[in-house]
Amino acid sequence: MKLLVVGSGGREHAIVDALAQSPKVRKIYAAPGNGGMREQAELVPISADHLQALVEFARKQHIDLAFIGPEVPLSKGVVDVFRQHGLIAIGPAADQARLESSKGFAKRFCKVNNIPTADFWECSTPAAANAVLEMCRYPIVIKADGLAAGKGVVIAENQHRAQLVVHEFMESKILGEAGLKLVIEEFLHGEEASFHVFADGAVFQPMVAAQDHKRRFDGDTGPNTGGMGAYSVDTILSNEQYGAVLNRIIRPTLAAAGSYSGVLYAGLMLTTEGPKLLEYNARFGDPETQVILARLKTDLLDVFVDIAEHCLSSRSLEWRQEAAATVVLVTYGYPSKIETGAEIFGLGEAARIEGVKIYHAGTRWEGGKVYAAGGRVLNVTARGATLAEALERAYFVAEMIEFDGKDYRKDIGRKGLLKQR
Repeated sequence: MKLLVVGSGGREHAIVDALAQSPKVRKIYAAPGNGGMREQAELVPISADHLQALVEFARKQHIDLAFIGPEVPLSKGVVDVFRQHGLIAIGPAADQARLESSKGFAKRFCKVNNIPTADFWECSTPAAANAVLEMCRYPIVIKADGLAAGKGVVIAENQHRAQLVVHEFMESKILGEAGLKLVIEEFLHGEEASFHVFADGAVFQPMVAAQDHKRRFDGDTGPNTGGMGAYSVDTILSNEQYGAVLNRIIRPTLAAAGSYSGVLYAGLMLTTEGPKLLEYNARFGDPETQVILARLKTDLLDVFVDIAEHCLSSRSLEWRQEAAATVVLVTYGYPSKIETGAEIFGLGEAARIEGVKIYHAGTRWEGGKVYAAGGRVLNVTARGATLAEALERAYFVAEMIEFDGKDYRKDIGRKGLLKQR
């Protein structure tokens, strides 16, 4: 089969890598791809949100199946456009992708369908938002309604900070149109978890749970980011929590959505009252994808074909018992001001370490060398018999790789290790 993977991050590199293991794959294209994918896929210089160019390329190359990685093209209707031209694309249609592209829509969806989530207020003007802040208990969570690349959520510890965020989002418009409407919601206490399923209508196949690390610095401090690392091990959810996620969140979500297709990712808070939904994502998480696919034994292409052919219920997914962990290497100023262009050293040596894969996120290849080209640069992903072993391998390789301004969190997986003691 000839495949097209749309996107350019570490998530898409992990997907390309998983698909490349399938004996059914004849050729993989990545649009636009990055410096690391070029070893397994032919890079196509088309941006992920240039819908018409993607369709024209897929038709010209007779692509058998496309997988859409990022949220922006999904929200713009790339799957709808592919289907209109008789092409197969894995992902939700634009109306289903609203579960991610509009926080307000998602919260109303939860309320109507009795899906456990935080109490919330929708605000379309600064005056309305500030009125809500007058009556809130702090800390409070402020979310941009639209897509903001993981940077549209702020936990405000007090009213002064909350008012500043409202001003930045709604009046200074630092997030553009994404922040013109806000969702203000109660702060939930507990531990976070990421739960993904492959879905086709009401039929789904659950994936192993993962835990992301959103905050920039150790100890879960600093600003929110796209994700600084993740791990996956079977002890993230108890049996009771797992059942609650399936029965109180996933099943009612897909039943109410009706025709959702692709990957659904539920961001969870594990509260004393049970798991509650923090947010929906209409695609794989990043960097959760890297640790989830590291544990998947089933051929990923077979799963995508099952979704396309509406026979997902016929397959039982197989998972490795090993733990997996990923450490994200970033440029020093991330997620604010970043400098790109630094040459990356040590990738060849790192690739020879057993049980470790390096997925490129923000890189470019030029003249036989690899350079940093974004805030999140590389994802060092490792498997191990235990979470401790997976983390040890990932951090060993993270130290081997060098580039000017390299930084990373030193406490990825610490909560998982403490839970196992």
